[in-house]
Amino acid sequence: MTRHNALVDEIEIRDENIRLGQFLKLANLIESGADAKAVIADGMVSVNGETDTRRGRQLRPGDVVELGGVSVRVAAR
Repeated sequence: MTRHNALVDEIEIRDENIRLGQFLKLANLIESGADAKAVIADGMVSVNGETDTRRGRQLRPGDVVELGGVSVRVAAR
């Protein structure tokens, strides 16, 4: 994990995209797939400033995911 600025960490992904649920786990924002399903379904996750309830949403480098006041940017390897 690299620090981009004081507010947003960057998490590198190895492919061109990653699903939202998988990214939450990779970024250590949640512990399990079940946790991902719950927080996404409850509308607690936003992507690029908009609430998203699709666990399978495809994220690409540059997208910013927020959960519980923590923001993480998807970065290319």
